[in-house]
Amino acid sequence: MSAHVNRLARESSPYLRQHQHNPVDWYPWGDEALARARQDDKPILLSIGYSACHWCHVMERESFENPAIAAQMNESFVCIKVDREERPDLDTIYMNAVQMLTGSGGWPLTVFLTPAGEPFYGGTYFPPEDRYGRPGFPRVLETMSRAWRDSRDEVTRATQQLMAGLDRLSRFDAKPNALHPDTVARGAERLLQHCDPELGGIGDAPKFPNVPVFALLLRRSAALRRPELLEAVTRTLTAMARGGIHDQLGGGFHRYSVDAQWLVPHFEKMLYDNAQLAPLYLDAFLVTGDPLYRDVARATFDYLLQEMRHPEGGFYSAQDADTEGEEGKTYVWRIEEIRRLLDADTAEILCRYYQVDEAGNFAEPGHRERKSILHVKLTRDELARLFRRERTDVDAILERGRRVLLEARNARPQPALDDKILAGWNALTIRALVRGAVVLDDAQLLDAAARCAAFLDRALTTADGRLLRSWKDGAARHPAYLDDHAFYAAACLDLFAATGDPRHLTTARRLVDILTRDFADDEHGGFFFTARDHEQLVDRPKVLFDGSLPSGNAVAIETLLRLADLDDDEALRTTAETALRLFGSQMEKQPFGTAYLLGVLDGYLRGPTDVVIAGGRTSPDVRALVRAAHHVYVPDLTVLVHDPEGTAAAPDAVARTPRVLRDKLPIQGRAAAYVCRGFSCSAPVTDPAELARMLRE
Repeated sequence: MSAHVNRLARESSPYLRQHQHNPVDWYPWGDEALARARQDDKPILLSIGYSACHWCHVMERESFENPAIAAQMNESFVCIKVDREERPDLDTIYMNAVQMLTGSGGWPLTVFLTPAGEPFYGGTYFPPEDRYGRPGFPRVLETMSRAWRDSRDEVTRATQQLMAGLDRLSRFDAKPNALHPDTVARGAERLLQHCDPELGGIGDAPKFPNVPVFALLLRRSAALRRPELLEAVTRTLTAMARGGIHDQLGGGFHRYSVDAQWLVPHFEKMLYDNAQLAPLYLDAFLVTGDPLYRDVARATFDYLLQEMRHPEGGFYSAQDADTEGEEGKTYVWRIEEIRRLLDADTAEILCRYYQVDEAGNFAEPGHRERKSILHVKLTRDELARLFRRERTDVDAILERGRRVLLEARNARPQPALDDKILAGWNALTIRALVRGAVVLDDAQLLDAAARCAAFLDRALTTADGRLLRSWKDGAARHPAYLDDHAFYAAACLDLFAATGDPRHLTTARRLVDILTRDFADDEHGGFFFTARDHEQLVDRPKVLFDGSLPSGNAVAIETLLRLADLDDDEALRTTAETALRLFGSQMEKQPFGTAYLLGVLDGYLRGPTDVVIAGGRTSPDVRALVRAAHHVYVPDLTVLVHDPEGTAAAPDAVARTPRVLRDKLPIQGRAAAYVCRGFSCSAPVTDPAELARMLRE
């Protein structure tokens, strides 16, 4: 490693620190870099990436560690490195600019800016010389330097066009009749047409999980009883569960599959993917009863708790795609390795189950040796018949072998861990853990969710109740964004429903107040990505579309509607409705990017379902009713336990109690469940089976 150390050594971000020994004179984003650009009248070379990004590592090795290329960068530009996960505001603005310029985007993101921060050219990965149909990075640097020096008028025109385009992206025309079931129906049908009818997923390679899309199709399948909608979901979830994108030994999912078969993943593991996938698998389990989906969700939770949890309760961000500079090195196998670790009989069964053979199915680019990515083609029943074994014997052999292989894999060099803790991603994880706790009846998951929330309240909440974005090594930094506040408000509502702890409801109310005060567009509706008092940037985006995360606007609208229902708050409901109307045209035009919001619209039009169970929270009859309610798939379901005696004993309890809980009482000393839809509630029932039947209607 070079002895050279640049300014990034002082940063906390693991991604920025990865570049601290580059010969590039890197700055973090901030006043020092921007002032230097203005003072020297130099353009800014902005490089945005994240720690688990494979092609970010490639560009670093090829260009940023190359002394000649680094000297060229230092001579002509002020070079700024940004962690997209810490600064999604910058990433959003400049990714939008590059997508307008090139029609595509990705990371590493490479953007050339004026000293004022206005973009005039950009792209993603650039190789060190012309190849892959891309210009070499030195040639790009020379061209951009010459343009700034000799063709400033052309740069100004390019900048003006891009800035006008960025402004248009945040403008939406409200659609008066947007709140209509046909919008949801047409969106779901268009998405269904793009589903791969054989291999699952959307389109061809590469394939991403696209959780909001399949959550919407699952929701529609339950409402319409249309088998083709459900089949699109189950085909995808089964293919992913059996594919190489799923870590067959350690649980959890890699980022995406580079092929259409879900075999070869891009090997990084992201917290947000796993936090979204586990609840989707649980919902599919509730709809189908297929234990595969339950087991995949359980393994994903185990992975999160064992590999991604900080001792204080928060969750880390990601595990790298590369190990020792080689993509997937930790995860792939040679058949000889398995045969050395296991007896011949067990090895034969495991290799057949996980499709490991001498030929292999994967080779790192530039490597001749082929290894095997573990994936599954046979069901366990088929495997048992093939080897003429009892199914229980096969299960025991596979589990024993899996543990041996995982132990051996854990002894290998491991991918780097991005151990920063991000507020919004942790909020998504809380929601997943709560969902797992109530569906699987697992107190450990609920405890993990509560501990994570306590961590966010303690470590990432400011004195005025707002959130900070990122925490690492005891220090929190960066004002949080729309996503962070919206996701955590939603998570607190989930926690309140699952625990009955009024502190979570208080936190949700506070965060919703912040959303409507600091992020809402009072003139047009919807929510900006940054708060009113955020650092002044060249654009204040209003992000609508789902990406790797659900849209912050969609989750904010969903959360306002949920709290409006609990508190009977017409002002919140009106704010949410105004935002839905604002985004109506986009839902019609681009259902793929608005799948989460289409689900929110569907829930708004159908109305929520609240189950209120009156009785002592820990009593067996209450627990039986709670389990019955949570074992039925009902979109937009909220299950609340109301203890009238406990409420009466608390000071000012009636004023704080959500409207839907009031006047709900046990029946003749037995816990009673009330199913509330719209503005009316059913007669109370005391039988769990009857409650489940009512919810299925």
